[in-house]
Parts: sequence; structure tokens; C-alpha cells
Amino acid sequence: MMQTTYERKAHYYETDQMGIIHHANYIRWFEEARLDYMDRVGFTYARAEECGIYIPVLAVVCEYKSIVRFAETVMIHTAVTSFNGVRMTVGYRVCGKQDGVLHATGESRHCFMNKNNRPVSLKKALPELYDKITENVIKEDIIN
Repeated sequence: MMQTTYERKAHYYETDQMGIIHHANYIRWFEEARLDYMDRVGFTYARAEECGIYIPVLAVVCEYKSIVRFAETVMIHTAVTSFNGVRMTVGYRVCGKQDGVLHATGESRHCFMNKNNRPVSLKKALPELYDKITENVIKEDIIN
């Protein structure tokens, strides 16, 4: 079972008028962390797409706990928390690298689709990816 940690430095262009990271950027950070997670489990998004499998977002939730400012470095802890072969939920915790302060929690829900935009069972369509995700599911709630 695997949880990964993605390190990310906050950029100036991501700030709002108050000098803090704009809330919409956390969703982008979740995506970056999710792609990094897939790299680390050994099956990239690009490889899935080459095999004709797409992983669209069905829903995303983010709860903001404390602000992140320009140039701060955050650690985004990422794990697959639910997977049934057709749908997957990924959980996220965004914490400060220096102080460990919790900045945000969230999750994204996904399904696996073929080139015709039809849901597919990974167990049948791409067993290698199915096995990699199955062996790395964490049942604990990482977002609370």
C-alpha cells in the first residue's frame, strides 16, 4: 500500500490580490500530485492513454485549512483510497514543508474510459494497471 508525497513550491503567478495562493490552484496541485503518484506506481497517465484508457475527473473537493503564500514549499500527500476497477478515489493532504501545517485536504473521483468514452473495467481492459492500483489502495482516510 502506497502513499506518495509530491513537493511543490508556490509560484508568484498563483497568488491573488491578497498575496496568497488562489484557491483554484489547489485543484491543479492535486492533478500534479496524482500524475506524480501514477509515475511512482510505475504506470504513467501517458502510458494509460497510449493503451486507449482515459481517466477523467468525475468530481473534486477541496477543503481549505490555512493559507499558502508565494515561495512556500508544500508537500502533497497522495493516495488512492477507493478503487473498484471502474472508479477510483484519490485523497490529498497539502502540508507545509517547513512547519508541517495542514493547508488543505481534498479528494478527486475518477472513472476509467475507452476511446469511445465508455466506462471500462481495468481488470479486463488493462490488467497491469488494475494490479498496480489494487496493490496500492490505502483504506485509511488520509484527508482528515
